[in-house]
Amino acid sequence: MATGADQAVGFGLVGFSLLLFMYYTIWVIVLPFVDSDHVIHSYFLPREYSVILPGVAALILLLFVGTFIGVVTWKNRKPKKVD
Repeated sequence: MATGADQAVGFGLVGFSLLLFMYYTIWVIVLPFVDSDHVIHSYFLPREYSVILPGVAALILLLFVGTFIGVVTWKNRKPKKVD
């Protein structure tokens, strides 16, 4: 069973992910249908970043996953037997 601290961290991460998802969804799906001079546009970055930021995040994720796999593979290799 998870401790109270683990549950608090889990709820925090879920809440942060939900807020991030809602922000991105409004930014990409709703904002194109709102007039460009509306005040809500001041709370969002320019639309170009809606493609650039997830792309950079995906590259960083792939870098970390590749590094993790490389380190685990390097540590688990067996030395060659000399006959």
